[in-house]
Amino acid sequence: MPPKRIAVIPGDGIGREVIPQAVNAICATGAEVQIAEFDWSAERYLRDGTTVPPEGFATLQHFDAVLVGALGDPRVPSNIHAKEILLGMRFRMDLYANVRPVKLLDEFLCPLKNTRPADVNFTVIRENTEGLYVDVGGTFKQGTADEIAINEDVNTRKGVERVIRYAFEYARRHGRRRVLMADKSNVLTHAHGLWQRVFKEVAGEYSDIAASHMYVDALCLQMVREPAQLEVIVTNNMFGDIVTDLAAALQGGLGMAASGNIHPGRTSMFEPVHGSAPPLAGKNLANPIGAILTAAMLLEHIGFPDEAASIESAVSEAVRRRKITADAGGALGTAEAGAGICKMIEAG
Repeated sequence: MPPKRIAVIPGDGIGREVIPQAVNAICATGAEVQIAEFDWSAERYLRDGTTVPPEGFATLQHFDAVLVGALGDPRVPSNIHAKEILLGMRFRMDLYANVRPVKLLDEFLCPLKNTRPADVNFTVIRENTEGLYVDVGGTFKQGTADEIAINEDVNTRKGVERVIRYAFEYARRHGRRRVLMADKSNVLTHAHGLWQRVFKEVAGEYSDIAASHMYVDALCLQMVREPAQLEVIVTNNMFGDIVTDLAAALQGGLGMAASGNIHPGRTSMFEPVHGSAPPLAGKNLANPIGAILTAAMLLEHIGFPDEAASIESAVSEAVRRRKITADAGGALGTAEAGAGICKMIEAG
């Protein structure tokens, strides 16, 4: 079988420091892969005005997966490059399921008192191609006292059904027995009424999995009060964006959080949750664990479950030994933490 092909876009800021550590971790597993790096970034945009080269997205479709670093640079105030690259991939490649595992690796990382790793172990699945993020709307009488600004929340039957079905299939594949759908249908009766109807219909096809519902504000409360009750959460684009930042805090911060942007059977994209963090860039301070765990997600997705497990095991051991960066309770720099995890991977 030929090697799997991975496209790598390091991005901006700390992305250029943590993504190389993730690539090193992939290589340390011995997985049969070929890696090609793309220079889509603020640097490229400032140099020649290119956000995504012609045929760029078509080129990515020839790879088995894409690993992307954070995008965003204060030298590009509009962040046009970040929007066209990141949202372009999500929308143009139809990566409709944003998958964010939330797993506490050690009790000391969680800000909640008396919370064990077993209490924080769930996954948020966010609809990734619809909702408020489609940028449908406009302004009228801009800059006047009568200004009107509108953004439309776009939800299609197809889009809602496929991400809900993905959540139930994900639960089955990962041995989970509960799927919870979060919305605000008591206020957004039309758009989220669709979510209610479709969720009930799809849940009826999965009698082995318990289906439940919470309004998103109640979910936020329960994530803090009793996270152990959660297994798989499915929600819309905006709410998924919000609750996953809260979820990341439960596992030790954004530097610990991984994610994948998935379309089953197609080239999918994987990115750590954190941003480009310009104040930290170039200082060897950024936490590489989110990027390294993202690499593990990528490897599992393209058919290397054992190699993915070896990365996860090494990260857990590094956290246990505090061989990590200062934000997560250690004293190492980005490169040193990454190198240490790679050595653990290689040692088995």
